[in-house]
Amino acid sequence: MLRGLYNWTMEKAAHRHAVWWLAFFSFIESSFFPIPPHPLLGLMCLAEPKKAVRFAAVATAASVLGALLGYAIGYFLYDAVGAQLIAALGLTESFPAARCTLNEYGAQAVILAAATPVPFKLLTITAGFTAMPLATFLIASIVGRAMIFMTVGVLFRVFGAPIKLFIDKYLISVTTAFVVLVVGGFIALSALAGGGDEAPSNDPCVSAELNGAK
Repeated sequence: MLRGLYNWTMEKAAHRHAVWWLAFFSFIESSFFPIPPHPLLGLMCLAEPKKAVRFAAVATAASVLGALLGYAIGYFLYDAVGAQLIAALGLTESFPAARCTLNEYGAQAVILAAATPVPFKLLTITAGFTAMPLATFLIASIVGRAMIFMTVGVLFRVFGAPIKLFIDKYLISVTTAFVVLVVGGFIALSALAGGGDEAPSNDPCVSAELNGAK
């Protein structure tokens, strides 16, 4: 099923309304669609490098709007819709870890999920469920999604088609390492600021890590 969805999605890269398809997939992927828009964006940038930044901006904006939909589902409709979506995506067991991670790291967790292979939709729904401050969620979503999509757009615009080999091989690894360093810095500063405060031993979120949300 996933392979069929992937192939169907990739077919839209050659469609005359490809930009609209890119916006559509970027939007729904942030809340419930299992196929990420990154391959479609890459194909479109490969076909028209001069429009790569524009394509990336479309993907970023649509994805952030989709993230707001995911947030709304978690905030208003978790029991009726959100839990079923998470179950359909096979992420039910990851929800507790995602919830604990958001409670502990906040915006850093959203940025990490938005810019890496961690399922972003899980974090958008969970953010709504935990009533994360909307402004914080929105800013973190913009930063994370722009970090990954605009990197693709700029690289294609500057280097053209040859950059595809680099992106295919290294982009996720480099972006992930960069975000981990940024988030690690925030965490280290928080730990230093927190001094000797210790969490209660019965706190179920003490040992939660973002890897549990994968």
